[in-house]
Amino acid sequence: MLGIGLLRYKGNVLLCRLETSFWSGLIFKAPGAGGNFETSLETENIATMRDSTTDNDLLARIDRLESLDAIRQLVSKYSVSLDMRDLDAHVNLFAPDIRVSRELVGRSHLKRWLDDTLRLQFTGTSHHIGNHIIEFDDADHAHGVVYSKNEHETPCANGDTEWVIMQMVYWDNYERIDGRWLFRRRLPCYWYATDLNKPPVGDNKMRWPDRDTYEGGYHELFPSWKEFWKNPPTEDEPQVAEPAPLDEFLYRMRGDAPFPRIVVR
Repeated sequence: MLGIGLLRYKGNVLLCRLETSFWSGLIFKAPGAGGNFETSLETENIATMRDSTTDNDLLARIDRLESLDAIRQLVSKYSVSLDMRDLDAHVNLFAPDIRVSRELVGRSHLKRWLDDTLRLQFTGTSHHIGNHIIEFDDADHAHGVVYSKNEHETPCANGDTEWVIMQMVYWDNYERIDGRWLFRRRLPCYWYATDLNKPPVGDNKMRWPDRDTYEGGYHELFPSWKEFWKNPPTEDEPQVAEPAPLDEFLYRMRGDAPFPRIVVR
């Protein structure tokens, strides 16, 4: 197989698989309404119909589309495996050498930490994925932001149970390893966590039962939050920055701000 090419056939432009044949030169293969069809070109016409630069660009674009979909699937698989407590399926979504703490590395240590967290702190959970921005550092590395709206059935020390709702965002780093996109890191930043009947108005919106309240780092991820409140409008015409380059929207928003230190329940 040479790659992928475009062929105009009976007025339609088709995405085709390109193959070589010793006898017929270049063969275009593409699906048709009544099955597959093939058409060939003499070898001397190959140069005029196929440009390696164009083909490589097309293949790179297709790979980017497939990678975007694979990363979106990865995030959805995270939620399903977590909520259904399939810890093997869950930890296999992370890089084999995932760092769990300063001392511990690997999926087995991640599985142990998850088991303790999910078994002791929650009766049940549900994670609902929202906005998802994905940007690529190179063909095999990407980063992204994912909104998540979560619910937790949370037992209390006094024997009661609270239904804790949460709004948060993940800062993700993704890596393609052996052909599969995996999590290299997930940084959870929380806006609030509170019982369903207790709106989290005011400061320290992380309000788990039997714990001191605290801030979850939600707005610390992007310095624009503090800058907005620090600089009210004046009578001068506001200045507008140039749009961020492709795949640099999130980095432009973050600037050189450090990642927040997060307290995880």
